[in-house]
Amino acid sequence: MMKPEELEKFRNILLQKRKRMLVNLRHTLNTDMTLNSADLPDETDPVPGECPQPFKFRLRGRERAFIEKIDKALIRIIDGSFGICEDCGEPIHSKRLEARPETTVCVRCKEEHELREERQFAK
Repeated sequence: MMKPEELEKFRNILLQKRKRMLVNLRHTLNTDMTLNSADLPDETDPVPGECPQPFKFRLRGRERAFIEKIDKALIRIIDGSFGICEDCGEPIHSKRLEARPETTVCVRCKEEHELREERQFAK
């Protein structure tokens, strides 16, 4: 069981990460979602330039998914399951939580997931 001050530390880290992600998403909505005439291809240009917007939107989609992970971690803090591996039920080492407080699995289980994925792609 994690001490209340440890939980508070992780809650603050998660809230700061969430705040940064929301700032980035708002920036995308306010600036990157507008179409600038300079971004449009020139009709006479034989090789039109690529618009970076799809790439930005894909990144923002990942950030939105990351916010969902953060929100779930915050819920786990409230319900008392934060820091417990969803796969094996063992405590997640504090060093892993410091690096990725939104994680749901311990290092050993994460490595097992990655090995299974590698085997699938190797076929």
